[in-house]
Amino acid sequence: MPYVIAEPCIDVTDRSCMEECPVDCIYEGDRKLYINPFECIDCGNCEPACPVEAISQDRRVPEEFSAFAEDNKRFFTEILPGRDGPIGQPGGATGFGPVGVDTELVSGYQPRG
Repeated sequence: MPYVIAEPCIDVTDRSCMEECPVDCIYEGDRKLYINPFECIDCGNCEPACPVEAISQDRRVPEEFSAFAEDNKRFFTEILPGRDGPIGQPGGATGFGPVGVDTELVSGYQPRG
């Protein structure tokens, strides 16, 4: 099961998880980071590196963040604003570079409270 980055990452994007990922499958949106579920090897190195505890396995995402499990996948499979096609599986975030946009859920997200 791939890992997912949920709501606590929005507007934080610490990037510590990116440094720990041996397959370079964590991509940078505008407000949040996303794990490519097709490239993730489920090693779990990213999870303890996250200072805001935003990362978990997709089947263990806390209930209040359940929408982020599907949304993380959507980042790679749907056409994002300003792009001509889906990101898909480019084979690594470093060579791909920051995407600069987010999914609809994340771009319109308002903090709780």
